[in-house]
Order: sequence, then structure tokens, then C-alpha cells
Amino acid sequence: MAIHRVELVSTDYYLFLGATAYALRRYQAFALAPGRRPLYPQNEECTCRGCSFDDVRHARDVLDDVLRQLPARARGELGRRVALLDAAYLRRTLPDPFADERQYAAELWWRRRLSGGRMTAC
Repeated sequence: MAIHRVELVSTDYYLFLGATAYALRRYQAFALAPGRRPLYPQNEECTCRGCSFDDVRHARDVLDDVLRQLPARARGELGRRVALLDAAYLRRTLPDPFADERQYAAELWWRRRLSGGRMTAC
């Protein structure tokens, strides 16, 4: 209910009703992908609401935004799920030593990982 409330009152284009569940599913699918090889986040095809979640880092951005706005109890519940996925994400991705030059919002740790670099427009 608290997540629904955050999504409902948000003025952020990317934080719409259902965005948190969508971001969580997307982040989980990436972080818990089968195999042992390193994973490389891909840039989104375009920046529309739907395509933006193709970049798993955007999904993590949305989760971070929601976590900051939730009351303590709901933040703790969602935070525990995200923390488990964060650990898997760290294990399966590689650090990007040039993130400061290449990444939008490079101060966010999940954006400081090597990516595949795909970038096209709709």
C-alpha cells in the first residue's frame, strides 16, 4: 500500500503506478540470471517509460527513488529484497574504472559497473 501511495503522488515521469514492481522484476531477472559469466547492463533502446527499463540500471534508479520516499517499515521490507539483488548484481558485474567519464549519475554505485553500451533511438 505504501508503494502504491508513493507511485500515485509522484510527479516523476518514470515513477508511475506499477513501476516499482516492474523495476523489481527487471532487476531480479538481470541479477539472478542463470550462469556464472559476468553480466553487462545495456543502455535502453529509447527513453520512453517502457523502454527505459531495458537498462537495468534505470530499474535500480527507480527502486532507489521509491526506497527514499517510503516510510520506515515499507522501506525495510523492500530494502531487504533489493539488498539481496544488489549483492547478486555486484557479484555478476564488473567495475568500470572509467565510469566518471562514461556514466550518467556515476556517483551511484550500480552505475559504476561495465556496460554493454547499446544505444539507439525509437
